Amino acid sequence: MRPKIFAVDIDGTITDNKGGRVDLDALAALRYLVKLGHKVIYVTGRSSVEAYVLSVFGGTTRIAVGENGGIITSGPAEHKLIGNKQECIRAFEFLKTKIPETIEKPVFPRITEVVLERNFDILLGKKILSENSFDVQLSDSMYAYHINSNGVNKANGFLEVMKMFSATKQDVIAIGDSETDVPLFKLAAMSVAMGNASEKVKSHATIAVQGHEGDGVIEALEKIELKLLVKE
Repeated sequence: MRPKIFAVDIDGTITDNKGGRVDLDALAALRYLVKLGHKVIYVTGRSSVEAYVLSVFGGTTRIAVGENGGIITSGPAEHKLIGNKQECIRAFEFLKTKIPETIEKPVFPRITEVVLERNFDILLGKKILSENSFDVQLSDSMYAYHINSNGVNKANGFLEVMKMFSATKQDVIAIGDSETDVPLFKLAAMSVAMGNASEKVKSHATIAVQGHEGDGVIEALEKIELKLLVKE
C-alpha cells in the first residue's frame, strides 16, 4: 500500500461517546499504520490540544485538527487559528434568549468555537441563527453541539494539513461517524463511516462498516487495505 494520510475522528470513532474511553485495540492499529509509513492525524470536534496529546501518547502523527477544523496544532505551542470565537459567543448568547435550556458543555477550553450540551432541538437552533444573520454554523458531532464560524469545517481545516505534506485528495482516507465528518468524507479519495453513524452520514462515505466505534475502525482498516491492494 502506498503511504496515505488517514484523517481520523475521535469521539464515536476511536472512543465511545458516553465515557470517552479510547479503544486500545483501535489505537494500536492506528499506531501500526504509522510504523508502516502512513500518517494518522486526528480531526475532531474536541480541542486540538487534547487530540495532539493523544497523538503524542498514542504514537501517531503529531499534528491535530481540532474544534471541527477551527484550529490546527502541530506542536506544544504551535497553533494555526481558522475560526473566530467572538462571533460564536455572540451567537450563543442570543440563542440562550430564544432557547433557555441552551447551556455550554464543560469541555477542555476552546479557542475558536463554543460547545453546547445536546439538550435542545438543533434544527430550531439552526433556524434561529440563520434568521438572525449570525455568521456561524451549528453542528452535531454526537458528542456535543458546536457553534463554529461559517466556513469552518473539518475539510477546510484538514486542507492546511495537506499543504504541510504537499498531499492531494488521492492521498487522503477519512474515518468518522457524524455529520461533522461529512465535509472530510467529500475531501478524501476514500472514506469510511462507522456502524454507529446515521444512514445520512453513511450515504456520503465510500464504505460503511458494521462495527461500532473502535471495532468499526479495525474493520475499516481491513476493508481499506483490501480495496487498495486490489487497485494496486
